Amino acid sequence: MKIIDVIFALICGRVVAWIAADFLKGYGIEITGFYSFLLYYIFPLFSLLCLWLAFLIGKKFLFVYQAAKHLLIGALAAVVDIKIFQLSAWLFSLVIIISPLVSKTISFLIATLVKFWGNKHWAFEKHEKEGIKEMAQFFIVTLVGLGLDLIAFYYFVKIMGPQFQMPVDVWTELSIIMAAAAAFLWNFLGYKFIVFKK
Repeated sequence: MKIIDVIFALICGRVVAWIAADFLKGYGIEITGFYSFLLYYIFPLFSLLCLWLAFLIGKKFLFVYQAAKHLLIGALAAVVDIKIFQLSAWLFSLVIIISPLVSKTISFLIATLVKFWGNKHWAFEKHEKEGIKEMAQFFIVTLVGLGLDLIAFYYFVKIMGPQFQMPVDVWTELSIIMAAAAAFLWNFLGYKFIVFKK
């Protein structure tokens, strides 16, 4: 494993811990003291451990290591997705009432830029410049992923609605993550075999 792998795994673990604390805060649970230590230090170490195990397996089956990196990038992008969604929804609410799908589209596209850079340069380690063809393939795969993401988000937020007596804000954040998970497999296969194939 390279040092960048270790650093990125720790950062992703920390970001996931941050969003987990955000979920718990939505339930009125404030994480302090020992539990804060567990959350903010164990998540990054667990992330690193999982990446290291994927690295070992990846020596025999490279796609496992690539999938683990893709998953970490996806986790980071999911947090970017959530926070940009919240920011754009808040900004739009100050100016004009706009459908949450517009905010979700904006947040998805920004999170996709994070995924593009991370997948190209870290997960699939394709550093050559391909130009227009690579970008076109990336956006076609991403647009299909956007469709899957939006359909899943709409289903979870508008059709299912909050489950298990969750607060609406927490359910919306969870819906963003579930929508990203729905597009995960398509994105991984599309990026690996179409966009970043070597």
